[in-house]
Amino acid sequence: MSNLHAHTLHAHQSHTGWDNSLPPVAEVNPGDTLTLETLDASGGQLRADSSVRDVLTLDFGRVNPVTGPVRVLGAEPGDALAVKLLEFRPSGWGWTANIPGFGLLAEDFPDAHLKTWRFEGETAAFADGITVPLKAFPGTIGVAPAEPGQHSVVPPRACGGNLDIRDLAAGTTLYLPVQVDGALFSLGDTHAAQGDGEVCGTAIESPMAVTVRFDLVKGANLRAPQFETPAPVTRHLDDKGYFVTTGVGPDLMQAAKDAVRAMIDYLGKTYGLSPEDAYLLCSVACDLRISEIVDQPNWVVSFYLPRKLFS
Repeated sequence: MSNLHAHTLHAHQSHTGWDNSLPPVAEVNPGDTLTLETLDASGGQLRADSSVRDVLTLDFGRVNPVTGPVRVLGAEPGDALAVKLLEFRPSGWGWTANIPGFGLLAEDFPDAHLKTWRFEGETAAFADGITVPLKAFPGTIGVAPAEPGQHSVVPPRACGGNLDIRDLAAGTTLYLPVQVDGALFSLGDTHAAQGDGEVCGTAIESPMAVTVRFDLVKGANLRAPQFETPAPVTRHLDDKGYFVTTGVGPDLMQAAKDAVRAMIDYLGKTYGLSPEDAYLLCSVACDLRISEIVDQPNWVVSFYLPRKLFS
């Protein structure tokens, strides 16, 4: 497989649960490249012309499909599968939703809300005067767990899965702990943009094609995924600075909620956004960070809003 797009897996070659008994849909050697086409996180249930009513009828048994699994020849438990993310080919559309009962502030936002996006190039328009820089990455990427049976694709795991790390972008190499022979790699839940934390529970969910190259690190014995980036990870947002809210207290989750609530309030007062739209914008473009975790009994969580979003 010497060509970049030498072999392609199509979106229908997917599954919705980790299971090491699933037969592989492809086999590759270390050094091979592979392109994986993905469905959006709804599994095709939401479309560019969808309305909020479609959010209410989602079949959660179909969400977060991942393309694969791919057997990597020579991969054994204890190895690390090195996955270099080479290229993302966008579809030009996506969606962001508040799904009742899901997200950091589910108790504040009990009603469904939907934003559909169309974009080309490096940005997507959110509203008049608000533009979100795009940075494509797979929200879900991992290998099969050692435990038998089917496991939900929703929570992240020690062998990868729904990591939602926005810096797993083009040029990054991800190292996944191999737990079964052949690794059984899968990828999906592709995002056109997301803030650190994905606070409403969704990013700009968008189908796309992702080209990766596989390699093995024998005997790495990783306890959890690791990755390395080729360059600074925030420069595309840094140039106009940030407005930052904080949450302070003895519980990190509560502090995170407080910081996000303060930002939603700020976006409403300063830019006239509804609470629902502010919540969605926070999810796709703002970053949660733990700023202090040693000065007990209170910790500090900060929430960064890039000023670059606003013209």
